Amino acid sequence: MKPTLRAQRSNPGQTPKQWHGLLCRSALKHFPDLIKAGKVLAFACLVGLAPLPAVAVQPDEILNDPKLEARARALSAELRCMVCQNESIDDSSADLARDLRLLVRERLKAGDSDSQIRSFLTARYGDFILLKPPFKPETWLLWMAPLLVLLTGSGLIFFARRRLSQRASEVSAPSLSEDERSRLEALVGKEEGQ
Repeated sequence: MKPTLRAQRSNPGQTPKQWHGLLCRSALKHFPDLIKAGKVLAFACLVGLAPLPAVAVQPDEILNDPKLEARARALSAELRCMVCQNESIDDSSADLARDLRLLVRERLKAGDSDSQIRSFLTARYGDFILLKPPFKPETWLLWMAPLLVLLTGSGLIFFARRRLSQRASEVSAPSLSEDERSRLEALVGKEEGQ
C-alpha cells in the first residue's frame, strides 16, 4: 500500500525538494480532472449569467389574433420608452410603456395601419419616441454629428502635424560661418592626430 502525501510529508528524512516533486506529480495526475471541472463551472456561469430576453409584455396585453400580435410586437420594438429612454416599449416594464403597448394594440384593433400608429405617436410625443428617427432637416445634426466629429478630429490632427513639421524645419541647426567651420576642422584634426 502506497502512503498518502500527508504520510509521506511527515517522513522526517524527506527533503523539501522530494516533497515538492511528490506534490507536482500528484497535481499533474489530477490536472485533467481540474480542467473538466473548470469547463463545467465556466459553462454553468455562462448559462446562469446569460442575459435573458427582457420582454415586459404581460399576458393580459397579448392579442388573440396572432397576425395583429406580431404587428404589435414589431411596432413596440420600434418605439422608445419615454421613461427608460434607451429601451423599446416592448422591453420596458415602466407603466408608461405598458400604456403605450396597450394604445398600440387598441389602434391595431381599430384598423389603423402601422404608419398611422407611428404618425399618431410621433404627433403626440415627437420624433424622440422612435428608436430610429427619420432623416429629415430637424434630425440632420443627429445623423451627421458622428461624421462631423470624425472630420473635425481628422482636420485638427492633420493641421497639428503640419504645424509641427513646419516648426521642426524652422528650428533646424543654423549653418556655420567660415570662421566656425575652420575652427571645427582644426579641433577634429587635433583629435584624430592623437
